[in-house]
Amino acid sequence: MGKAKKGWMLLIASMLAIFLLAGCNSESSGSSGGTSKGKGDKIVVGFSQIGAESGWRTAETDSIKKTLGNDPQFELKFSDAQQKQENQIKALRSFIAQKVDLIALAPVVESGWETVLKEAKNAGIPVILLDRGIKVKDESLYTSFIGSDFITEGENAAKELINLMGKDSKVNIVELQGTVGASAANDRMAGFAKEIKANANYKIIKSQTGDFTRTKGKEVMEAFLKSDGDNIDAVYAHNDDMALGAIQAIEEYGLKPGKDIKVVSVDGIKDIFEAVIAGKSNIIVECNPLLGPQLAQAAKDLKAGKEIERWIKTDEDVFVGKEAAEEALSSRQY
Repeated sequence: MGKAKKGWMLLIASMLAIFLLAGCNSESSGSSGGTSKGKGDKIVVGFSQIGAESGWRTAETDSIKKTLGNDPQFELKFSDAQQKQENQIKALRSFIAQKVDLIALAPVVESGWETVLKEAKNAGIPVILLDRGIKVKDESLYTSFIGSDFITEGENAAKELINLMGKDSKVNIVELQGTVGASAANDRMAGFAKEIKANANYKIIKSQTGDFTRTKGKEVMEAFLKSDGDNIDAVYAHNDDMALGAIQAIEEYGLKPGKDIKVVSVDGIKDIFEAVIAGKSNIIVECNPLLGPQLAQAAKDLKAGKEIERWIKTDEDVFVGKEAAEEALSSRQY
């Protein structure tokens, strides 16, 4: 009886050990009863994009999707607002409800963000603005801004136009503004106007929104030409897509863009470089949309408890004339 009892005890002990071992291994199996350790370690980013109104905007979206999508440290939740602020606010509230680690926001307009950003702050979710700024009384509602100096872009556009056409020339300019209320439109307009007003020979005779789209840019330029076609010497577009629309309108009007009417625009998409090479445009003020790597690094730094810069600036350049455009085109990613 003693030996039999001892044998049963050894058998029970062996079975218990096997059971406990199986229980330990099942913790990381990914079953519905537990959370995967790998998933918990990921940085979950909710990205609210304005829309896809231009080639530049699409390039920015692709940069962020590819950078975060190819990095196993990230999980990206993406929302296209179709250029409507109400859609962005809904997206942000959805991200907050999902308890993301970080919200990346490319705001369609500057104002009207206080309420939803307070909700994000109360939830302990940092917000990084991308390529456009906002106006809020409490600056702590967002952690950082990644993007360009739009005022400087406007100033550079005016300076290069004056260099191209000469300080002593009498020049009438028409301006294609971006979306009304957008920081990019407001600042590019302010920077450009500042430099133009400093030269009495240069005048902005018409300025109207083209909403950052090629179609609207063409439509507005057609109206400018219809009313002042013989008096227009140059067109300043807040982005390349509107400039390309304006080029079409100028050609259909019977004039030569780049010659009869000089063209200067901001962004730096491939299409505008090709237009400069073809002699249909003249000056490109670069605005870099490839923000994915900088966003990823900022997110990693925040996750690690590090402080990040309040304004993370992008590296940019200005291209004037065919030779500069040809040299830059081969390396363009957008």
